[in-house]
Amino acid sequence: MSRRTLHRALGLALALVAGTAVAGPVPAQADPIPEAPGHRLVDAYTGAPAVARPLPGAQPPQHPYLAPNGRSGMHADGWGSATYPWSGPLGAHPRADSERMALLGGECANVTFDRAGRIVTVCGTFTGFLVKLLDPRTLATLAEYRLPQRPSTVEAITRLDFSRIFKDTSGGAYSYLDDQDRLVLADSRQHIVRLAHRQQPDGDWEFTVTDDWDLTARVPHDCVTWTNLYPTGTCDPVTSVMPDWRGRIWWVTRQGRVGTVDPGSGRVRSIRLDGEEIQNSFSVAADGVSIVSDHALYEFTAAADGTPAVVWRQTYDRGTGTKPGSVNQGSGTTPDIFGDGGRYVAITDNADDRMHVLVYRRGAGVTADRRPVCEVPVFRSGASTTDNSLISWGDSLVVENNYGYGNVTSLTFGRSVVGGVTRIDVRPDGSGCDTVWESAERSPSVVPKLSTGNGLLYLYTKDPDPLGIDAWYLTAVDFRTGRTRWKQLVGTGAGYDNNWAPITLGPDGTAYVGVFNGLAAVRDDG
Repeated sequence: MSRRTLHRALGLALALVAGTAVAGPVPAQADPIPEAPGHRLVDAYTGAPAVARPLPGAQPPQHPYLAPNGRSGMHADGWGSATYPWSGPLGAHPRADSERMALLGGECANVTFDRAGRIVTVCGTFTGFLVKLLDPRTLATLAEYRLPQRPSTVEAITRLDFSRIFKDTSGGAYSYLDDQDRLVLADSRQHIVRLAHRQQPDGDWEFTVTDDWDLTARVPHDCVTWTNLYPTGTCDPVTSVMPDWRGRIWWVTRQGRVGTVDPGSGRVRSIRLDGEEIQNSFSVAADGVSIVSDHALYEFTAAADGTPAVVWRQTYDRGTGTKPGSVNQGSGTTPDIFGDGGRYVAITDNADDRMHVLVYRRGAGVTADRRPVCEVPVFRSGASTTDNSLISWGDSLVVENNYGYGNVTSLTFGRSVVGGVTRIDVRPDGSGCDTVWESAERSPSVVPKLSTGNGLLYLYTKDPDPLGIDAWYLTAVDFRTGRTRWKQLVGTGAGYDNNWAPITLGPDGTAYVGVFNGLAAVRDDG
């Protein structure tokens, strides 16, 4: 089957499934994700259990308006470090479980944890995004709230173009859990909503909308819907939301709008980065907000009335086109704020030959010639890109290579990416950066994570297979050395393809992985 034929077949299946589901709610699935043929022909586990070796250093500061570090969102904390203070699985007789959230799709793109350890997540089905409350052990759905359908889903169904869904980062994927266990997200109506969950007297759980802020006065919203298939105006989806340290909710749109909402007054303010696109999330520190567009890295603060103000702007090499493994022509990373006191910020560029890891000084008073710290080329010539955030700990950064990954059809029939994972450290005196180690692991599309509680870096890997088996593994790498310690099979087939979702380390030591058909979990059983 050619790739074009496969796309059309999947698109037709999508249309059929969506067509049967639009009329009414889809019952929650209560079964594991099916395995594709061949799962008994590949290794279930390789390597040996690791011994926990906690990493020295200080955690990123706790954001006052986010859930505790490690519980609040896709990038783990306000600085976007992708690190967790507790231990993930060590590989001692690990067990993999999963829960299918839909017949097609169902990927849980963001996993957060409330005070009791319950999972609050957003899962993308082909009939719309679902906010779900899950039991962290069984992955059973305790409560569900359906979000409005995204325009990209309607376009995919009506035009049989799968890529519209896979390149859409709007509609709730970038959500966060606040300091009161409420999930905050921007839906496809260009509204920011805040959702609380509670247990009713009969024992059942439910979600309720506690706040709803309408951005349509500031954001063009003539979007594709089932009743508006051919809009003539502009649709500018909101891609991400995050609070600053005063409690304002910041938001960004795909077409370069940057704005704030004052939760108390409901006042909305915004500016426009003309000709620029924002597809990533952003990071916040006590002294500013770091946002990257497809042209430049920005540091923002807010004026007294909440209007975003540019503190500094740094352009980077955006290359001459979009690479296979990138959503757009620009950096694929959410900025990482790191270093003592948050003095640095890091992204990657989109340079044509080799992508670079770029580190800058954040200070408002830094002169233009002193702002760049280093520009380090990574991976091999002609095959380097990433569309996932860096990991940052202390003065160290880790980057993975996503070159060659497009969507769940990219790596079927035993194919893989060229791969590569690299650690880079900023020198203690800030005079530059050095490559510490390079790994050949192939981690096609996951948002990787680091447990500072045990010193292990977690990837989601897939190697080429001559028999055409698509086997996906949770892979643990020693952060200090880059040596692979162990791999645990999570599942086989496209249902276990990660498709840009993150690994998330739960407070109980479980590693959760968002996959195409739902959510997988790996935990030690020994």
